[in-house]
Amino acid sequence: MARVSRWTALAAIAALLVAGCGGASEDTDEGGRSSTRPSAASSPGDSSALPSSLTSQKPDWGRCKATADSPAPGDDWQCATLEAPLDWSRPDGETIGLALIRAKARGERRIGSLLFNFGGPGSSGVSMMPSYEPVVTQLHERYDLVSWDPRGVGASEGIRCRSDKEIQAAESVDVTPDTPAEEKAYLQDAADFGKGCAKAAGKLLAHVSTTDTARDMDLMRQVLGDAKTYYFGISYGTELGGVYAHLFPQRVGRMILDAVVDPTADTAGHAENQARGFQRALNDYLKSTGQDPEQGSQKIADLLRRLDAQPLPASSKGRELTQSLAVVGIVQSLYSENSWPLLTSALDSAEQGDGSELLALADEYNERDPSGHYNTTTHAQRAISCLDDRQRPTVDEARELLPRFEEISPVFGDFMGWDTAGWCHDWPVAGQYETPEVSAPGAAPILVVGNTGDPATPYEGAPRMADELGKKVGVVLTWKGEGHTAYGSGSDCVDSAVNGYLLNGTVPRDGKVCS
Repeated sequence: MARVSRWTALAAIAALLVAGCGGASEDTDEGGRSSTRPSAASSPGDSSALPSSLTSQKPDWGRCKATADSPAPGDDWQCATLEAPLDWSRPDGETIGLALIRAKARGERRIGSLLFNFGGPGSSGVSMMPSYEPVVTQLHERYDLVSWDPRGVGASEGIRCRSDKEIQAAESVDVTPDTPAEEKAYLQDAADFGKGCAKAAGKLLAHVSTTDTARDMDLMRQVLGDAKTYYFGISYGTELGGVYAHLFPQRVGRMILDAVVDPTADTAGHAENQARGFQRALNDYLKSTGQDPEQGSQKIADLLRRLDAQPLPASSKGRELTQSLAVVGIVQSLYSENSWPLLTSALDSAEQGDGSELLALADEYNERDPSGHYNTTTHAQRAISCLDDRQRPTVDEARELLPRFEEISPVFGDFMGWDTAGWCHDWPVAGQYETPEVSAPGAAPILVVGNTGDPATPYEGAPRMADELGKKVGVVLTWKGEGHTAYGSGSDCVDSAVNGYLLNGTVPRDGKVCS
């Protein structure tokens, strides 16, 4: 089922790699934060000693191999496998293998290992890290760059819930059902997806939560030989970083959280945040093309309604541009300002009866290659987020949300509203919490970076994360920019502040604004 992802950063990272870095900026001071306590919390981690069979591991670093989804990286990169408990409540029990990748620090003044999580949840750090290195070249001088495939992702016992053929067949499911028959098909498709995950993953499905991965991170720290954890979390990776800081506050070294997930938002809250964030980005796009945002949004909404009744033909053999795929294509182009011209062309083509360009954008987002093979990022994303989320909104509850969501966004509101009911419908494993606990009293300062134009993780999440981390822990850095993520996106001000903290320990002024 095509879906607008809640927290993925893949599209943004790909865009900034094309765009490169540069551009001057100014900084000012900005005060004021909102304070919202989470409605539920996960309990802190058990700090008791782990078995030496885990902590004394010596990873067998060797040359990385190509996979079905990515080529082998260059000679600077090494790969290894870390053994971690399947069930962290039984650390001396069965283990699973976690795929790691690293490139050693290039300079002599090494600080330690800098761990990266690229979001999703479900993004493969093993495949993304080498591509991201040009963005973090300065950090590479003093840090070993390290990433991994979190449990259930990629080479780390990756979960695949459907075949390529089944994924393509599901493109015909209407994700904004208008009739009882469409509603039944929508919910049945969601339930079938969960059954496929349960069949493929078995007992692993109950052990791929964010809390499980945070514990994996601390084991990684010990095995890599670091006294403290140095971490760069992007998008969903900010939630993971916050959960880690809560579980292990005294082990936080220098931590960056960029494109911040709102830790105070529940399932409906996240959907509402994204409806608002993507509509805000769409409005900025429409203004940049000389259009009135209200009129331009209505024109796009009208196109989507026509697609709901009659999909458009596309050049891709045997496929059509459906309403849901069109929304995903629009979303893909809003992750970076550099993609706005592609959106203009794709919308113009769709208005003329050709859905090929919007379908191509949707395929890029869904990681579908020209041969029809899909990556499994969204499979892992669903398994992880549904294990995290305790809430399971019903169809009736989703319907009640629709008027408010449609008011927020005439383009994205319906999709976000229905998604609250469909994403984890009839999921085979119960969720763990309504909102994550990220309070980290006593932790070192954590730099929380928010972008005012971020569509996927709207800016408001940054000050809320800082508030939840706690006084003297969360430090807010704001960028008045566009697109998902801030670091490496064109602001010298942001990059200098982040590099200064990670390389020299210089904490920026709380409330600093880069424009």
